[in-house]
Amino acid sequence: MSVQIVARRYAQALLELGAEQNAVDKIADDFEAIAHAFETSHDLRNALENPLVAHAAKKGVMSDLCEQIGASPTTKNALLLLIDRRRTKTLPYVARYLRELTDARKGIVRAEVTTAVALSDAYYERLRAQLEKMTGKRIVVDKRTDPTLVAGVVTRIGDRIFDGSLRTRLEALRDALLPQA
Repeated sequence: MSVQIVARRYAQALLELGAEQNAVDKIADDFEAIAHAFETSHDLRNALENPLVAHAAKKGVMSDLCEQIGASPTTKNALLLLIDRRRTKTLPYVARYLRELTDARKGIVRAEVTTAVALSDAYYERLRAQLEKMTGKRIVVDKRTDPTLVAGVVTRIGDRIFDGSLRTRLEALRDALLPQA
């Protein structure tokens, strides 16, 4: 079964559990924190995915990590279930889908805005207002930087991409000027 399908099922179950406990945001935040640690720490990934590491040790590592971030009992139990079922690879996907479901429940859409350098908060606020006007929904801006853009802004909302980067414009100009082979 696909990792994404499994992750969506776990995320949906966590959303329902969180709704019953009135703790959806806490669970989503906990999962994002653990997923970030999982994605950025080679040692943590190795400890949780290596078949030579004892199952009890994996659960101990996850329990300690949950305790460090102050994770809810629901989050901790779900993470230990992922370890029991050997589904730790789905962790980042579960976190992402859970955030999407949580945001959708609140009527929020996330816009990933990538720029060459960090811009002022006033710029992001104007951009957010413009995006809200375009989509008719509440927007949360996730800021990213990518020096390869040279200049301009690339905004991604779901599967829609608004590319206003200099790099893309130069590539389009090159394609228009050079004969196709």
